[in-house]
Amino acid sequence: MPSFRFLHAADLHLDTPFAGLGRVAPHVRRALQDASLEAWDALVRLAIDEGVAFVVLAGDLYDGAERGLRAQLRVRDGLRRLSDAGIETFVVHGNHDPLEDGWQAIAADGWPAGVTVCPAGDVTTREVVRDGERLATLHGVSYERASETANLARRYPAATGGGLHVGVLHATVGSQPDHSPYAPCSLDDLRRPGYAYWALGHIHRHDVLATEPHVVYSGSLQGRSPKPAEQGVKGAVLVTVQDDRIADLHHVALDRFRFAALEVDVTGLPDAASVLDALRRAGDVAATEHGDRGLVLRATLTGAAGDLDLRRAGALDEVLDALREADEGVRPLRWWDRVRDATAPVVDRTGLVDQESFVGALVRHVDDLAADPPPPELPGGWLTALDDDVCGRVRGRGTAFEVDAAAELHDAEALALSLLVAEDAS
Repeated sequence: MPSFRFLHAADLHLDTPFAGLGRVAPHVRRALQDASLEAWDALVRLAIDEGVAFVVLAGDLYDGAERGLRAQLRVRDGLRRLSDAGIETFVVHGNHDPLEDGWQAIAADGWPAGVTVCPAGDVTTREVVRDGERLATLHGVSYERASETANLARRYPAATGGGLHVGVLHATVGSQPDHSPYAPCSLDDLRRPGYAYWALGHIHRHDVLATEPHVVYSGSLQGRSPKPAEQGVKGAVLVTVQDDRIADLHHVALDRFRFAALEVDVTGLPDAASVLDALRRAGDVAATEHGDRGLVLRATLTGAAGDLDLRRAGALDEVLDALREADEGVRPLRWWDRVRDATAPVVDRTGLVDQESFVGALVRHVDDLAADPPPPELPGGWLTALDDDVCGRVRGRGTAFEVDAAAELHDAEALALSLLVAEDAS
């Protein structure tokens, strides 16, 4: 049996906006919007350049109601290029692109030759044949609707006949606390049919769950928000097959933008200009690490602030504006999304806990909140217990971002203590 390669990708979410960012300049917003489409184009080029036998797409090609004509035509054109190169494509739909949403711009019979779009219900099986010899047998099933709670893995038939058997599935394997448990299954469910490789979608981090058989999440093609699961390298898995066995896996970077979280220690820095320089140096290091990718940066200031006036209303907005102005025109594009102050307060917190005073009560209340945080659907609700001016200044330091209750709690306490202790000192 000759050796060959195939590509496994999933969670393309084509032409959808990035989530969780604050105010973004128009040219940056356009570049971010285009990133997923450019990553798709890079996937198609990689498949053609590597001469793969087939491509499997394990769900979430688009993002529900946000799919647009541009994304659908880009998919069709990419699949046509693959078809023209003699590369077959095998597609299943997931929770973000269920079959009930449809492809408004592409008729059911409008797909290029060699493209298999799996229906819902029974598992579709397709053989990949080259020079009269069966290279692989692909098995897949799509979601009919977004909230798929059935264990679809149990529907997959046992492997029969020669060649490599590949299962393609959008699913939650085991416990995945950061993702909704759609099509939940276990590793034992995936071992049962006797396939050599499971091409999975739904989890946006690349992960190899097992090697006997290979159970692999390709991860998303392009990160879409500053969440930890969306950070780092994104792309597809290039799989090499020899003698009907998986010989090699290589995760290939195809993303255009990456999110990076930076920590900058400001201890001993004399002024805001020094803070700005330290942030820019950290940004330069991140740019070197990520090569020719655009970057969306979030920075957290740590250490002891000393005489730095970081808690003044609007201080971090000024730093953020200065960073954006300094990096305007830098290529690859670099966008500073947020700068957060997590420096230690200039007060002895431990000495305040036992004080019978308003400040002592505040510190004890913060400890209680940290031990029993508010539910996630009410982020930041506890801030109403603080003075409105304090709340506004906590929320105003930096641009809008996805709420992190623990971070808000730290920021609120630090600002409140600095104000209250300064007031007592005066």
